[in-house]
Amino acid sequence: MSPKRKAGSSVFLPWEGRNAFFQELLSGKRWRSVALIALTASAMVGAWQVADRRAKVRTTRAAIAEVERAVRAFRAEIGRCPHSTVELVHPPRAGAEYLDELPRDGWGRALQVRCPGRRDRSGSDVVSAGPSGSLTRDDNIY
Repeated sequence: MSPKRKAGSSVFLPWEGRNAFFQELLSGKRWRSVALIALTASAMVGAWQVADRRAKVRTTRAAIAEVERAVRAFRAEIGRCPHSTVELVHPPRAGAEYLDELPRDGWGRALQVRCPGRRDRSGSDVVSAGPSGSLTRDDNIY
């Protein structure tokens, strides 16, 4: 549908049809289709974000389990907690191998090792800062 022109006008000015596309799209029964498409798109984006977050949490929990295993092996051989995850990659004793590379969480940030742990005072905690990236927020993953 073309924009309305004044009777007898043979000149079409660009601003006369500026919103004609949107007015035609939202007129009549078409607004329902537009609303349905918008709701479907937002639901798909929301579902993708939830799935992505769950995948990152699973990856983080797997990395934490691997680091906890390495910390237990380090404590058994060295007799103390590692000062950081760097010590698990480059241990003080030559020939010992605990981790091949620095552990990362699902968001690509380094994991933290706390000795003694806040949850287990005689052991250690391996912590990810979670989605926020801040250890002071309440979304940390242990």
